[in-house]
Amino acid sequence: MLSLEELEDEVARGTIDTVVAAFTDMQGRLMGKRIQGEYFLEDVKDHGVEGCNYLLALDMEMDPVPGYSIANWEKGYGDFGIAPDMDTLRRIPWLDTTAMLLCDVVWHDGSSVAESPRQVLIAQYERAHELGYTPMMSSELEFYLYRESYHEAWDKDYRGLTPTIPYILDYHVLATTMDEPFIHQLRRGMQGAGIPVEFSKGEAWAGQHELNIRYADAVTAADRHTIYKNGVKEIAHLNGISATFMAKPSEKDIGSSCHIHMSLVDGAGKSAFVDGEEESDVFRHFLGGVRNRIRELALFVAPSVNSYKRYATESWAPTSISWGRDNRTCGFRVVGHGPSRRVECRIPGADVNPYLGFAALLAAGLDGVENATDPGPELKGNAYEAAEAEPFPASLNEAIDLWEQSDFARRAFGEGVWGHYLNYGRTEARLFSQVVTDYERRRMFERG
Repeated sequence: MLSLEELEDEVARGTIDTVVAAFTDMQGRLMGKRIQGEYFLEDVKDHGVEGCNYLLALDMEMDPVPGYSIANWEKGYGDFGIAPDMDTLRRIPWLDTTAMLLCDVVWHDGSSVAESPRQVLIAQYERAHELGYTPMMSSELEFYLYRESYHEAWDKDYRGLTPTIPYILDYHVLATTMDEPFIHQLRRGMQGAGIPVEFSKGEAWAGQHELNIRYADAVTAADRHTIYKNGVKEIAHLNGISATFMAKPSEKDIGSSCHIHMSLVDGAGKSAFVDGEEESDVFRHFLGGVRNRIRELALFVAPSVNSYKRYATESWAPTSISWGRDNRTCGFRVVGHGPSRRVECRIPGADVNPYLGFAALLAAGLDGVENATDPGPELKGNAYEAAEAEPFPASLNEAIDLWEQSDFARRAFGEGVWGHYLNYGRTEARLFSQVVTDYERRRMFERG
């Protein structure tokens, strides 16, 4: 990480000359500007920059879409403010003489744009604090590496791409050595960018990898997730290969997951999920809340048509909202011991927007704590075959219907946010209904 004083020194010495100021759009992509270092220090750090408000009203192809109240042709697609969060300032080691910081999106009067994904999460984070808790989260992102560059992949219409390694990599040290020149750059780059790495490993299919970063408070964890995901793609490009975080790149491939680990810490800095050595009521009610609400919040957890193609029997992706202890067939897996006790949600794919996914799980869990929601009985055995396992929505259209009918989503996120993302879901469903599977792959490969 960088302090303002360190940035001033490095700009003066010429070791940093560019500052990327960025925020995430609805799809989780970084949007923003590259700012000359001197101008950033003289002006932007205090006043921010501006960007067209259509950036929160675009489809996957970056075409403006009707139906959004905050940005439309009738209002002239004006600007909003992009306000730097100086606490997120960091070097980007894989880009020459470059620093980055994340920004909040604000209106001209300084008020937050509530529909901005980071603000959606911050609102739930602040709600947790009002209840006396700090939410802690981490995400495990999986991705595929291909030998083709992004340009070559485009030219091939994303068909018949060649995995960097042709066989299953899961925990395979010798096989992953073949990709270690890239993965080592990735680990070193993230560590240098202030994103603490735990480990990397091969995943369950040819060319599939996972790199895990340490847990943090929910907003910091989502910030790290976003920069890391963007960094994987940038470092892949710099190495002449390509990476994708599509939930399901093809029918033959195992999907790429984003397992989300979550817990609450109390005002004394201790886990609220345990009482001595036992699981606490807070833990049980939080688990009850996420199970009770996850179906109606599926749009935030599985945001595209492709997301739902990952859910298949015995695919390592859950098909139900069941919970179990160290049971990878369940949607919610309870792991850890003592103060490390936590809930792992295995439902999201790697295409999830972390701010929205984290916000959905946090809103649901806090609702469970406030209403003492019982999680129901643990599922023991194979959740894929259990008759009592309640299914997760099977399609984006089902998720849209559940979101539209959800009074809880309206209350938890506000009418404006609820309506904004209802339009987002409807737009995605409409656009994908007009295209064939191959075009879907082209739309999603670099954007997942």
